[in-house]
Amino acid sequence: MNSLSLQRGALVLAMTAALVACGGKPVEPAATGAPDTANPTDAAATTALPQGWLRVAGTDVPTSTGLTAVLPVTVTSDDGEQVTVKDSSRIVAGGDDVIAVIEALGMGSQVYAAPLRSATEAGRNAPKQFLFNRTTGVEGVLSLEGTLFLGNSLRRHTELAKKLRGAGEAAVVIDDLQPAPDKVRKVAAALGVAEAGTQLAAQVQAQLDEATAIAAASNVHPRVIHLSATGAGGAPTVAGADSASGKLIGLAGGINIGTEAGVANYSALSNEGVVAAAPDVILVTENDLQLFGGEAGLWKAYPTLKQTPAGAANRVWVMPDVQLKSASVGSGSGALALAKALAALPSP
Repeated sequence: MNSLSLQRGALVLAMTAALVACGGKPVEPAATGAPDTANPTDAAATTALPQGWLRVAGTDVPTSTGLTAVLPVTVTSDDGEQVTVKDSSRIVAGGDDVIAVIEALGMGSQVYAAPLRSATEAGRNAPKQFLFNRTTGVEGVLSLEGTLFLGNSLRRHTELAKKLRGAGEAAVVIDDLQPAPDKVRKVAAALGVAEAGTQLAAQVQAQLDEATAIAAASNVHPRVIHLSATGAGGAPTVAGADSASGKLIGLAGGINIGTEAGVANYSALSNEGVVAAAPDVILVTENDLQLFGGEAGLWKAYPTLKQTPAGAANRVWVMPDVQLKSASVGSGSGALALAKALAALPSP
């Protein structure tokens, strides 16, 4: 892992140049960025990985069962509005991060509408599926006939939530950029089970703290590139500074190359930029691996990956989407699994 000795300044310059060359403005992931395949995650967790690849997954995601919701409840949405939730039986969910919390609270059956290609079981099993991106209109959401809209992005859903409330529908926005424990507490509060949310959040925080301690005690801090099959108008992207995965990689003791380059969200990266990044580990989620088209599709998306230390070592790690790509109830478990895997790598 001789790439660990690369000079940071030279790398950042090379990365920045490569991003600019490919139009490196940070791009927010969009639901339209990948082929509309049918639930690729259904078999992802049980599909055998290519020889030498590693599945990194936490097995201790906190959950609660047997809860009784106390409604109505009034909560403060992250866009600053006070919202009274009277009925959560048909939830229109903005993304897998909020759906994962709903599942952990034992309320997965209340997810009534979810985005296409959800990585959560409750999302895939929702009675209604929809294409959800930044242009989704209020009429489309109202036509789903939900009783509660739970958005997951201030950038995409603030204006939408305002219009939904104007039409008489309860709409709560949970900012996707906040820490996972805060998100867990807020989703639970909106569903009338605030106490259970506080308990789950404490467990997630304890796992994150344990992962942080493992990273702090390790002498190994590998360079990590998280590749996504979506974003940048359909082109493959790299996780940047304010993505959930970028933050989790840093917490677990890795050096996220998108963070080091100073890019936000998910950004396209040229083949030259991949070589300049010199990752020691390639991270991809189960859902994205399916969307890439498996091993062959991953190498085809970024041919120069094989010229990097990670590619030469065939060091590709596959993680559950809700443990890497979303800040949610599985973040602590995912961080622990990743921290242990990174710390187990040989020293440079």
